[in-house]
Amino acid sequence: MSDEVRERFFDRVAEGWSLAAAAGEAGVAKQSAWEWWRESAPVSLKLMPGKRGGLVDVVLLLDPPPTAGAASDPPTPDRLRRRVLTSEDRAVIAACVRRRAQGDPITLEEIGALIDRDKSVVSREIKRNSGPDGSYHAGLAHHNAVQARKRPKEFRLVANPGLCRRIEAWMDDGWSPKLIATILKRDFPHMIMERVSHETIYQALYVQTRGELRKDLYRQLSTIRPRRKPQGSPKRANSPYKEAFKISQRPAEARDRAVPGHWEGDLVMGVAGGVAVGTLVERSTRFTILLHLPGRHDADSVAAAMIREMADLPEHLRQSLTWDRGTELARYDKIQLDLDMPVYFCDPHSPWQRGTNENTNRLLRHWLTKGTDLSRFTAADLRRIAATLNARPRPTLNLQTPAQALDALLTKPAAA
Repeated sequence: MSDEVRERFFDRVAEGWSLAAAAGEAGVAKQSAWEWWRESAPVSLKLMPGKRGGLVDVVLLLDPPPTAGAASDPPTPDRLRRRVLTSEDRAVIAACVRRRAQGDPITLEEIGALIDRDKSVVSREIKRNSGPDGSYHAGLAHHNAVQARKRPKEFRLVANPGLCRRIEAWMDDGWSPKLIATILKRDFPHMIMERVSHETIYQALYVQTRGELRKDLYRQLSTIRPRRKPQGSPKRANSPYKEAFKISQRPAEARDRAVPGHWEGDLVMGVAGGVAVGTLVERSTRFTILLHLPGRHDADSVAAAMIREMADLPEHLRQSLTWDRGTELARYDKIQLDLDMPVYFCDPHSPWQRGTNENTNRLLRHWLTKGTDLSRFTAADLRRIAATLNARPRPTLNLQTPAQALDALLTKPAAA
């Protein structure tokens, strides 16, 4: 059989044809085709014939290759840049290999010049993708290279159990995947196998076979969702409230966090009609205070708890309070009088105007789980939870903790 018939057969196999169909199309007996396949196909393709690739037109080979010793053009930028060999490049190499087998003295350097690559690239390509009998077929070589280039890698959390245990411990302490990824990047800047992205952690939680984290670890997320929720769902409307002081009247220094002492607050609810916990967050330091409301969370109870917890703060750390339009703050006039601190209310249906507090409440859900009875938390429990949250590094504070930031304000009030 001529080399053209053999190439036609291998070309059809590389395009996805079965061996029997390729043999029939090339006009070769099935037994001969099987012998060619066993003798010539690369080892990695023995069990699965190629599905793509194939010989292409090699018109450029009609021109004679440069003679040995002739001065070659200086390498172009495209030639110096690393690039993957294409199916056209391999077709040129295959045609030249056939010519060498027929006695043509064409060198590897001359073959490289035809495809604008170095001779070492040609040499490695022929050695890597030739069959056991030394023959080189463009279609099979290209398919073999594509399959080898995939190199499926083991998921990093599967390969590093120690990293899994550290992530689990941090999440048990209420750390978010985003914070964990940030800390790992800071602690291991030059050790890529010791850090992962937050998306990798989420995939390990929500996608089967994507990691070795505990199956119940999603419960440590602020959302406590066993599966991801599509974005864009409508938000629940807030209850209407008669306007008192508008947020638009709040000083500009509170909006840009230039001056400390501006607070945001809200209630974290437990079971319907049950006990609630009040939350207060300082905008510049993210320092959090929790209000213990063991019985009712009406206006009088909330005002009394807030005055009790904030009365010991220095005056320069009681600049303002921003609250949502909830009836629990109907006694805002008493708060303003006792704490000498103005209270501002958000616009209707605008929780994003208390973004710092909203984010903090999401973090607190690690301990104050939605739908549970919050009456089991004592005042000591809430102080411990607040201390844990205030000891959590914050990316917005350059990984400083809220406790450290507030301590700097208390010890150096003039600099603040």
